[in-house]
Amino acid sequence: MSLLGRMADLLQAKTHSLLNKLEDPNELLDLSYEKMISGLQETKQHLAEVVTEQKMLERQMDQAKQEADQAQDNARLALQSSREDLAREALAKRQAALDKQQSLAKAHDNITAQVQKLIGYQKTLEARIEQFHTQKEVMKSSYTAAQAQVKVTESLTGVGNKLGQVGDTMRRAEDKLAGTQAKADAMESLLQSGVLNDPLDHRSSAEKELDTLRSHSAIDSELEKLKAELGKS
Repeated sequence: MSLLGRMADLLQAKTHSLLNKLEDPNELLDLSYEKMISGLQETKQHLAEVVTEQKMLERQMDQAKQEADQAQDNARLALQSSREDLAREALAKRQAALDKQQSLAKAHDNITAQVQKLIGYQKTLEARIEQFHTQKEVMKSSYTAAQAQVKVTESLTGVGNKLGQVGDTMRRAEDKLAGTQAKADAMESLLQSGVLNDPLDHRSSAEKELDTLRSHSAIDSELEKLKAELGKS
């Protein structure tokens, strides 16, 4: 190996070592959680904007209806006064108001469907954030406990400066190897179980199906209970 190649390898090794020392899993977990919270806030803001647009359409629909009703009253009044020309003009305004109301109703139906989708997405995101928060706290506690155990063990065994670098190098290498192997096994397991689409859901396909069956059974049981109570009353 050339001198430049050895220097490049050494620089890469030093860089990886520095990054490993600077990288704090607890901070990364908190950062990920903050990003998820930020995404939730953006979703809520977008939902509020869409709902505002929905309410504006509803007000415009009410206004168009009022215009149509007023035009019909005007046409009736004009006919009572033998002014067919005015009645015809009022009825034309009524038809225009009805057409406007119909167009607004279609837009309102579309935006209402969008609102429902956003509400469902928000609920799903909130559930995932709550699940991630629980996992995050568990992992942070485990990491803190592991750090404490490492420090105590180093103090008890007298691992110092001379052997510390060797021990750290071996431990990092073992951690990287174990992590890579664990990741490979996890990816293989997830691939076989078909849950790669959701990284926060570690259930197998069978577990998912069983959970779904339990949920449906509980809902059916509660429904039959309510029917029985209503029948007695």
